[in-house]
Amino acid sequence: MSPHVNKSPDITEAELTMCADTLKQAFRNYSLMLHFLDEDNRPTRIHEYQEAFLRKVGMTGGHVWSADGGVAVSVWTAPDMQDPAAVFGPLAGEFERLAGARAEVMEASEAVMAKSRPQTPCWFLGTVGVHPGHQGTGLARAVIEPGLERAEAEGYPVFLETSDEKNVEIYQRLGFKVTAAYKLPFDGPKTYAMMRGEGG
Repeated sequence: MSPHVNKSPDITEAELTMCADTLKQAFRNYSLMLHFLDEDNRPTRIHEYQEAFLRKVGMTGGHVWSADGGVAVSVWTAPDMQDPAAVFGPLAGEFERLAGARAEVMEASEAVMAKSRPQTPCWFLGTVGVHPGHQGTGLARAVIEPGLERAEAEGYPVFLETSDEKNVEIYQRLGFKVTAAYKLPFDGPKTYAMMRGEGG
């Protein structure tokens, strides 16, 4: 049976709450989150970080696809985002608060990552997660492919970053190519920049 995929702004509040929980569970051991966020009450920090990105980027100026009531979700920005500075600006302080004692680590890591990000318009797959109880069932592809299709229809490349080497092969099967690989400062994880389409 094919998953039921819903897109913002049609995602209900109940589904959005489930999406936030899915991202919390999916990223609870993700190396980048462990590197960025203070270990003090880290599960709550991960939840708040992912929920802020989901609600204040994806649902405000970006795009969100959710599957089967929120057990899988992808959050994107795209060239049609209205005033990105107005969307991301207020989040800087919130993310710094969530980083806590690791705020310097987050800032230094973001500076390194920024060097490998596209300087031309593109779709950006900011985060994607599948609830642990539903992984391996094709739901990740179900919430990623609509964004890929729209980007292709509009003639834009798609960019993403991952700090999980296992994800690289998964994204390669979706047509992405590694455009940069680098180790984050403060003994951070190796991170991959990947592009699909022009330049990828």
